[in-house]
Amino acid sequence: MKTGFNSQKYLEEQSKFILERVEQFDKLYLEFGGKLIFDMHAKRVLPGFDENAKIKLLQKLKDQSEIIVCIYAGDIERNKIRGDFGISYDMDVLKLIDDLRGYDLEINSVLITRFDDQPATKVFINKLEQKGIKVYKHRATKGYPTDVDVIVSDEGYGQNPYIETTKPIVVVTAPGPGSGKLATCLNQLYHENKRGKKVGYSKFETFPVWNLPLKHPVNIAYEAATVDLKDVNMLDSFHLDTYNEVAVNYNRDIESFPVLKRILEKITGTKSMFQSPTDMGVNRIAFGITDDDIVQEASKQEIIRRYFKTGIEYKKGLCDIDTYNRSKMIMEELQLKATDRVVVEPARQYAEELSKTTESDTAVATMALQLSDGKIVTGKNGKAMDATAACVINALKSHAGISDDVHLLSPAILNPIIDLKTESLGNKKSLLNLEEVLIALSISAAFNPIAQVALDHLNDLRNCESHSTVMLIANNENTLRSLGIEVTCDPQFSSNSLFYNN
Repeated sequence: MKTGFNSQKYLEEQSKFILERVEQFDKLYLEFGGKLIFDMHAKRVLPGFDENAKIKLLQKLKDQSEIIVCIYAGDIERNKIRGDFGISYDMDVLKLIDDLRGYDLEINSVLITRFDDQPATKVFINKLEQKGIKVYKHRATKGYPTDVDVIVSDEGYGQNPYIETTKPIVVVTAPGPGSGKLATCLNQLYHENKRGKKVGYSKFETFPVWNLPLKHPVNIAYEAATVDLKDVNMLDSFHLDTYNEVAVNYNRDIESFPVLKRILEKITGTKSMFQSPTDMGVNRIAFGITDDDIVQEASKQEIIRRYFKTGIEYKKGLCDIDTYNRSKMIMEELQLKATDRVVVEPARQYAEELSKTTESDTAVATMALQLSDGKIVTGKNGKAMDATAACVINALKSHAGISDDVHLLSPAILNPIIDLKTESLGNKKSLLNLEEVLIALSISAAFNPIAQVALDHLNDLRNCESHSTVMLIANNENTLRSLGIEVTCDPQFSSNSLFYNN
């Protein structure tokens, strides 16, 4: 894979500027924008970016830092899903804590933001406390966002509990945007100042990139990733007025900056060090870009992926038509088409060919996958396995140089699995999914050397691109994700079933 980003150079730049901020205070509350671990969006738009770059930076500062994990109670109630892993935000909090502990980083607590006694949130709190994790609850701040005198008072921030911290750097992170990280930092600054401590706030920024052009595909890809939040990139007028320097930020930060500045000044009783929302952030992404053409193309491909993702969410009723139309407009802004994703047309053409010989009122399920050498392989629903499994098996054969005519999987292995699914387990879907087929392949490999040769090439599929003409079942989507295969789908159900499409 071609790279256009130097992750090591970025880390050096970012850590240098963060440490400069830390030295100005007794304690720094550092809000992390974007994903702290497994930042797959950054990895996709910046080929060469280490998805765990941020956590590696924190590892260097682990003796000086502790972490607060925020989650918005409303996201728990509506079971919001993190797309990269296909798990809900509350489960992602548990995963995040496990991962952070694996890096030997200290977790201070989990904070539930905008808590309003929601039933599902109470269950989650009980689960955390049973695991020995300290939990705090913050309710909506009285007077927010306009009445600064009430916000910065015992009626506002004072109503929420103070989170006890001991390290000079307090990292505030969350599963995703809109989780209340900024409000958490401001709450803490209020309580810390009442205790006479000199504390500061800063933001570890990733996107949008302030010193890239407003319409650079990297910045537009950020808009595509946040269509549900209606984020729009804008020129930071405060930065331009103060420094006569063009900087890119996004609407929520720019709109809230005047109030945020007043809140900070009222909390500290001094003039704010920030003259613009861009000042608040530390973002050295642009300095890590080594090949802008590669980065631009990768960002355009991510915009197309996001378009397909939003289309599926709309089809499933998870977002509204305005959100879907916004993703279309972003595509049009860069004059992108769905078929600019190289695997889309082959999958659709194969489905069209099959539809001529198939009498069905539902979409024909096919998948196309591009191998590392550029070759496209396809798969369709067969007698034993579904299109996703067939495509991956065909890809393994191609990588291993195995003829299409060679059967890697014996009916003696496949048929008992199918019987178990349909007869003993009562599964209505007789076709084997990708995970089941890979398990069968690993069993075959024990006595079939050719199957082992194919299995040995499984890691060669990492970072490959694929497209399905129907929406995938969750199991196939998760297995592809585990294999490191990027997948998009046309927003078409695979059948007319109301339940078994999930």
